[in-house]
Amino acid sequence: MSYTPRLKTQYREEIVPALKEKFNYSSIMQVPKIQKICLNQGVGDAVTDKRLIESAVEEMTIITGQKANVTYSKKDISNFKLRKGMPIGARVTLRGDKMYEFLDRLVAVALPRTRDFRGIETKGFDGSGNYTLGIKEQIIFPEIDIDKVKKVSGMDITIVTSAQTNEEGMALLTEFGLPFKKK
Repeated sequence: MSYTPRLKTQYREEIVPALKEKFNYSSIMQVPKIQKICLNQGVGDAVTDKRLIESAVEEMTIITGQKANVTYSKKDISNFKLRKGMPIGARVTLRGDKMYEFLDRLVAVALPRTRDFRGIETKGFDGSGNYTLGIKEQIIFPEIDIDKVKKVSGMDITIVTSAQTNEEGMALLTEFGLPFKKK
């Protein structure tokens, strides 16, 4: 028997029928789904200390279970002592089973470990159902060993959905268990 992530099974068995009924879709193919999750971490101090990029890539690889890519600057900015082609960040794009596993860990373990956590903002939607969430500290993930962290830094997590509107995207992510703040 092959392994299927818990959220993938939950999506098929519970979320699809619930959203189909809520939005009166005629087919289950109209029900929005999560297409990918993109994690992005900018490391501005990497201009002066090259080791920060290596640790950022290593931490994102540990958090996601997939090798992180280094991002490079596109142009020169003299005020920041930045040259074109310098490494300034790390990113990962998750799809398939790894995406569901990461979302499960994010909702069940990482977000509740955030200091003074009262839910995530509803303002992160982009108008077409995609949601971006900023995290201030990467140490909320249990995979990170706090003693080995050189510098506490944040990251952006973008959840790309096939939803057409913010309302559909919000309903989908709420069904997946994302703890949005109550208005």
